[in-house]
Amino acid sequence: MRILVLDVPREGVTPADYAPHLLNEIKHGWALIKSDFIREIYMRQDRPGVAVFVEAGSVEKAKEVCAEFPLAKAGLIDFDYIPLGNYLFVEQLFADEHKA
Repeated sequence: MRILVLDVPREGVTPADYAPHLLNEIKHGWALIKSDFIREIYMRQDRPGVAVFVEAGSVEKAKEVCAEFPLAKAGLIDFDYIPLGNYLFVEQLFADEHKA
């Protein structure tokens, strides 16, 4: 299952709070890319943070894996999880009433 994971900074956390954890955060993320858990990762343009597409058997499994990020373990961020599925509405184009 493809899941969009958005980081959510905890209230009152400052960039200085992140600093001691960032190198380990990056290393952990790279390990998850190599393991095929993280499929795509982007820097957000609306605020500091990331948007990550992951592959997991369930949202619960994605939560287990993401809980191991150093910033999460330090209590500095949470995540929003959005499960995604294939866009099946294109199939309607093959209905008899839409055939030329």
